[in-house]
Amino acid sequence: MRIQVARDQEARWARCHRLTNAVTRGRGATRGALAAVACGLVVTACASQSSAEAAPSAERTGGTAKALGLPAAASIDACATSQLKVSISSTGAIAGQAGGYLRFANAGRTPCRMTGWPVVTGLTAAGTATPLRHAQSTMFGAWHYTAPPPVLTLRPGDSAYAVVAADDQPAGNNAHCPAPFVRLRVSPPGNSGNVIIAAWLPGARSYLPACMSVNGSPTAETSTITTLAHLAH
Repeated sequence: MRIQVARDQEARWARCHRLTNAVTRGRGATRGALAAVACGLVVTACASQSSAEAAPSAERTGGTAKALGLPAAASIDACATSQLKVSISSTGAIAGQAGGYLRFANAGRTPCRMTGWPVVTGLTAAGTATPLRHAQSTMFGAWHYTAPPPVLTLRPGDSAYAVVAADDQPAGNNAHCPAPFVRLRVSPPGNSGNVIIAAWLPGARSYLPACMSVNGSPTAETSTITTLAHLAH
């Protein structure tokens, strides 16, 4: 498209110069000046068209349209572990799953951004560590994955959430589930730092279960970062 515009512009320049020369020779300098002005208008129109094509596009981010490349948006950094207060809330059990909502509250003084999957590891009392898998949907919280994950901008005091849940009943021939997770090691998306919080679920009156699926894989999982409005509560 840009190549075609450039070629069209060059052609218009050539036509304008021929027009200017012809008019100047045949009808005097005044008409030649007018032709030159007309050429200037044509070139200005071409430049305007090129500028319009080069204008920044817009993206849909977290439900709000924002222009790409704006200094204000680019200056908002990803939320660092050190500026977040992490806790678990809205705990309970439903339809064979027990879980809660990880809450990431911006305790800093500046806005920050969150998107994607937190890194969550379940820790048993014996010290066994099990990474929580990436959920595609959860019964607890009625959450469903959508691509791409939302990008949330947290002002000081704002919070983002992620579901943590696991099956709370043994599957297949298993008579019982392994020892539950008593703590969770949590890293916000894109951060290497982590915090450790209790995995107690008051609403379920239990710790986060470590139950296995029929094929022997862990069922504990986490959602992407989302808003509370997108979760059942």
